[in-house]
Amino acid sequence: MTNDTETEKPAKRPAILLVNLGTPDAPTPAAVRRYLREFLSDPRVVEVPRAVWLPILHGMILPFRSRRSAEAYEKIWDHERGCSPLLDITRRQAAALQERLGDAARVDFAMRYGTPALGERLRALMAAGHERIVVLPLYPQYSGSTVASVVDAVADALRGMRHQPAVRIGTPYYDHPAYIAALKASIENHLDTLGWEPEVILASYHGVPKSFVEKGDPYARHCQATTELLRTATGLSAQRMPMSYQSRLGRAEWLKPYTDETIAALAESGVKNLAVITPAFAADCLETLEEIAIGGAEIFRAHGGENFTLVPCLNDSPAGVDLLEALARRELAGWIE
Repeated sequence: MTNDTETEKPAKRPAILLVNLGTPDAPTPAAVRRYLREFLSDPRVVEVPRAVWLPILHGMILPFRSRRSAEAYEKIWDHERGCSPLLDITRRQAAALQERLGDAARVDFAMRYGTPALGERLRALMAAGHERIVVLPLYPQYSGSTVASVVDAVADALRGMRHQPAVRIGTPYYDHPAYIAALKASIENHLDTLGWEPEVILASYHGVPKSFVEKGDPYARHCQATTELLRTATGLSAQRMPMSYQSRLGRAEWLKPYTDETIAALAESGVKNLAVITPAFAADCLETLEEIAIGGAEIFRAHGGENFTLVPCLNDSPAGVDLLEALARRELAGWIE
């Protein structure tokens, strides 16, 4: 019950939380081990019974993969800023989006694995009075191992709150016109910087186990749709813009064709000039900068290729920020003007 002197406190502006996959805190075996332990313990990522998987993870995978992955991170680490490129780029994306939205909404960012932790940032936004929050996963194509895992983490955080915010989860944007336009612009802008023209532009997506798709995951369908829309936008045929899947783990069959094998086959078929674009990644990271830009180039040249380039991710490019603004305004509809 209120009296005439009491006024209701106005609700704070809504917030939007950009979420990417994650990164270790340092390019060291110990830091990478902590990161991989969290990542590979997620049942959305590895769908093996915990009683079977966890002894394998802790006894076999972490002791060996942590050191190898740390060496890979060291190749791309930004020692000047003291963080991985993924963390720095995501921070810049959030800052650029904040400039676009102004006072309409607060922009923050988090990682699904590692820091800043998703649950921590949700609680901080709520503590600051932001009772309406959009969580925007930076995964264009939906997979249970990515978007659904973010939803799980959000639910876990909300479960521990007495006073919960209203939360919206951003939808996949694999076919959003601004996304396709941004990918097209990224290709054109990058090719303008080269002194040669690629004969083929390979669209390489992060892979998932084939079993995921067989169980109903729409990821492969979304990747195919993105590629077809990008082919139409650029006027390239399936031969000029093939697609493949990278970053497989373990012995199980993953989505094919595999990127490393595709790069080798293209070189062996006589392709001398190759560009690779990675549409599933919103920001350059280990999988683009080390696996493709370094590892892919080595494979291509070892099999007879000559010129190789990675088209940068959208990152905080003007077209990339245009996309983020379009997605943010779509998900914030009704909460901002």
